[in-house]
Amino acid sequence: MTQVRETVSFKAGDVILYPGVPGPRDRAYRVLEGLVRLEAVDEEGNALTLRLVRPGGFFGEEALFGQERIYFAEAATDVRLEPLPENPDPDLLKDLAQHLSQGLAEAYRRIERLATQRLKNRMAAALLELSETPLAHEEEGKVVLKATHDELAAAVGSVRETVTKVIGELAREGYIRSGYGKIQLLDLKGLKELAESRGQGR
Repeated sequence: MTQVRETVSFKAGDVILYPGVPGPRDRAYRVLEGLVRLEAVDEEGNALTLRLVRPGGFFGEEALFGQERIYFAEAATDVRLEPLPENPDPDLLKDLAQHLSQGLAEAYRRIERLATQRLKNRMAAALLELSETPLAHEEEGKVVLKATHDELAAAVGSVRETVTKVIGELAREGYIRSGYGKIQLLDLKGLKELAESRGQGR
């Protein structure tokens, strides 16, 4: 008899997990559909995106080990998740370990960009990363991202007002076209060159 997979769903903007010591109802999850954003928020309300969890990825692993969680897990799009059992089998643990290794590598890249790149370069890298997530779709042969300036600020470790200026600069230079709640990527090659450039952080 085929075992029915347990799933749960959340709407875009829903907070799935909160910081703190995991409670008895907390679970670790595998993303089946959609995109989950893991964010740290300081006392002034400024957010920093730590990781984007795509379909096939895991988050909330602290619940398996009783470790304190330092982030919010938010549904960036409508999502469908699979809660993990309290005692995962060896194959599932292997998948989880591989995902955590990839997550660490992604976190190291974010730290490197924060330390070595100017905001404009970090923004180009963030736009390219988002272009490979469920937040992106195509219109007239161009990639279009559904993202607010607040979300972009969290992605690059800045504030909305500064990000708005950088988005305007990228638009004037022909890399993107910015509209209400969405950004069209016009020059992917140019954005990639910007993302790979080094510069002084600011």
